[in-house]
Amino acid sequence: MNVLILGSGGREHALSWKIAESPLLDNIYIAPGNAGTQDVGQNVPLDILDFDEIAEFAISEEIDIIVVGPEAPLVAGIYDYFQDREDTNGIKVVGPSLEGAKLEGSKSYGKVFMMENDIPTAAYGEFTSDTLDAGIAHLRANNGPYVLKADGLAAGKGVLIIDNLEEAESELKEMLSGKFGEASSTVVIEEFLDGIEFSVFVLTDGTRYKVLPIAKDYKRIGEGDTGLNTGGMGAVSPVPFVDESMMEKVEERIIKPTISGLQNRKIAYTGFVFIGLIVVDGEPKVIEYNCRMGDPETEVVMPRIKSDFLPVLAALGTDEFDKLPLKHDSRSCATIMLVSGGYPESYEKGKTITGIEKVESSIVFHAGTKQNGDEVMTNGGRVIAVSSFGNNKDEAISTSMRNVELISFDKKNYRKDIGFDL
Repeated sequence: MNVLILGSGGREHALSWKIAESPLLDNIYIAPGNAGTQDVGQNVPLDILDFDEIAEFAISEEIDIIVVGPEAPLVAGIYDYFQDREDTNGIKVVGPSLEGAKLEGSKSYGKVFMMENDIPTAAYGEFTSDTLDAGIAHLRANNGPYVLKADGLAAGKGVLIIDNLEEAESELKEMLSGKFGEASSTVVIEEFLDGIEFSVFVLTDGTRYKVLPIAKDYKRIGEGDTGLNTGGMGAVSPVPFVDESMMEKVEERIIKPTISGLQNRKIAYTGFVFIGLIVVDGEPKVIEYNCRMGDPETEVVMPRIKSDFLPVLAALGTDEFDKLPLKHDSRSCATIMLVSGGYPESYEKGKTITGIEKVESSIVFHAGTKQNGDEVMTNGGRVIAVSSFGNNKDEAISTSMRNVELISFDKKNYRKDIGFDL
């Protein structure tokens, strides 16, 4: 089989690394990829939002499966594009349709879907510039902290949690005035939920599904979960507080109603559902849906999948999908993300990375890197994820921590407390 992975981050390196293990694989291409993905496949300089270009490449290289890493091509309708073309509708796109991608692309759409299917989540209201006064009244009628979410995609920056009412009112006005562009033309104001979070990943064809290893990521830049939100500073899998009883609640109250909801709305969905959850008073509630795998969670989820993953992807949409095993490694896996100095605000690129070859007993997943001759350079805010196994989370974290210290680049930053709350 020939596979094309779309994306350039740590998630895409982990996906291509896992798929490349399969004896069924003939060729794997990563577009555009990074300095690490070139070691498991061939990087190709495609624009992930240029569907014509992707289609021509897929036809010429006889691609069987396209795995879409980031959300942008999904929200832009890449699944529908390939389905609608007679010369590409035989290529399996792992990702939802345009309608299914709205679960992530529109916070409002996701909340309506949850309410419609009795899926436990925070109470909310949605507001536009025309209903600004109602939005302010809504804030004043509730106690803080106040959760404001841009309805659309805002590069991970569109969620604000604010303690002060006056500041929340000011931010609401700014968001509705274009702070996040079109993404915040509608703002969802949610009830603040106080609890501990974790992530569940489901691979589904809209009818059948498999639950992937559970993970918990750490979004804040600072230790002790302080400072600005990032794309993710590290992750741990499995999650100690998510026991069999908790997963039974998640499956019955959240996963099954989600799949039923897709069927009721007749939504074509062949891909990943990332369910962000929070435990409040012992009960799981949904914070958000994403329509793809998370990053850096993929860097601990993929290593923990023991089964050959390629035939599972190939079987999506067929009865064979139910029959194929998806075995999980019982060991713990932890990843620590090395980021550029200044991230998630302004940062410099083009710093030389050294010491990767010194790493032992860990997997190095590249994120924001590029090859420059014989050197590997930084090319993003999140640069490298170091993932390690252990008999327990502490062993896994300790191994990753030891190895991140061997990798160097100017102004390198990372959190030293991943897993501190478990």
